[in-house]
Amino acid sequence: MKKGKRYAEAAKLVDRTKLYDVQEAVSVVKQAANAKFDETIEAHLRLGVDGRQADQQIRGAVVLPHGTGKKVRVLVFAKDAKAEEAKAAGAEFVGAEELIPKIQKENWFDFDVVVATPDMMGIVGRLGRDLGPKGLMPNPKAGTVTMDVTKAIEDIKAGKIEYRLDKNNIIHVPVGKASFTEEQLADNFQTLIDAIIKAKPSAAKGQYFKNVTITSTMGPGVKIDTGKFA
Repeated sequence: MKKGKRYAEAAKLVDRTKLYDVQEAVSVVKQAANAKFDETIEAHLRLGVDGRQADQQIRGAVVLPHGTGKKVRVLVFAKDAKAEEAKAAGAEFVGAEELIPKIQKENWFDFDVVVATPDMMGIVGRLGRDLGPKGLMPNPKAGTVTMDVTKAIEDIKAGKIEYRLDKNNIIHVPVGKASFTEEQLADNFQTLIDAIIKAKPSAAKGQYFKNVTITSTMGPGVKIDTGKFA
């Protein structure tokens, strides 16, 4: 795929042979984010695990101290008092069975995160083929299957992100926007790294962080020196 002139200019800022420390990497990525919109800054972490093995899967969630810079729309599956609680906590959409045909037949996906109370998982399970491939299925490990819907919504609105291995054992997550300060991005990134270290499976052997890169939506990747990570 041919890269544009803007990308070529941004790429000149990056030394491909170098492993950057976090602060330096963040600075370069911010300089390279020169699109006409506020680019998302993303982290891509290739880990030395085999996600096909049940005891080496990595999945969880972490609240970034400075948020993601994105307005997140929350859908909550709940009934009665819990539905009222979800509305009061700021959920954009709250419902139950009536949402199934809307999602399945009308292809309605005007939400970014789905939360469900445990008693609603029988209903939500029927949406597995619709929500699963989009990474929207509620999960207890990510804190999105819970009776404490207020806390779940507050955390999500505050900048909670989910992380999980893809089939290539890579985690892809946003850590902020190009408009953030370098300190905010570095803080968010370090919070993510700390969470991934904490989530390290005991079955993982050898080098845990194989390759860590941060990049902006339209910019080149900057490789980070993982030697300082635990």
